[in-house]
Amino acid sequence: MKLDILAIAAHPDDVELSAAGTVIRSVEQGKKVGILDLTRGELGTRGTPETRELEAKRASEIMGIAVRDVVGLPDGFLNNVREQQFKLIPFIRKYQPDIVLANALMDRHPDHGMGAALTGKSCFLSGLRAIETSDEQGNPQQPWRPRAIYHFIQDRYMKPDFVVDISGYWSKKEEAIKAFSSQFFVGKEDKEPSTPISTPEFMKFLEARSREFGRQINAEFGEGFVADRTVGITDLNYLV
Repeated sequence: MKLDILAIAAHPDDVELSAAGTVIRSVEQGKKVGILDLTRGELGTRGTPETRELEAKRASEIMGIAVRDVVGLPDGFLNNVREQQFKLIPFIRKYQPDIVLANALMDRHPDHGMGAALTGKSCFLSGLRAIETSDEQGNPQQPWRPRAIYHFIQDRYMKPDFVVDISGYWSKKEEAIKAFSSQFFVGKEDKEPSTPISTPEFMKFLEARSREFGRQINAEFGEGFVADRTVGITDLNYLV
């Protein structure tokens, strides 16, 4: 299944938190979008890998994406090394995305920055024909390198290289986030341990961040991205 956009993230819910509006907007524009979780989030303080898998399925349905897959790398131990690169490359070649959305280059959780580095290196290596990989049926895969990688902004603020207008998509993004009810505040207290992201204040922060990015482009809501190289355009009308 060839995808227009593949969002590759360290944990289930990373994409929902930082790029769901962009994903939903792209799907509504007719783009074929998928999500690839590098880990199952098995080290999370709240919930279990099994509950997070069910939550990720629900969030995927809300966003309307074409596919969601998981590499199965170890949560908390992502590393930009050959072993993990060779586990990720087959997925890149399988889905052949034109654009990859990836974790923040630097963030509070070390898996985020490492996930960004791992994704970037793997996307490059995936384009080398000397590296041989096979699909699930054992068939040789063809080299594939995405045209661009854009890093979504997560917990720590980074100045975006561009902002996507997600006005009109915020409510559905919030619904996708709250599909992960084991992780975030969804309107009632629970008996799970409290974490920095399980409080009502965190949900307010997410909305404030999105409004802040939106204000920078004269929109109500926005999502910021950092590019690993200069972004080019062919039409000045693309600029807001």
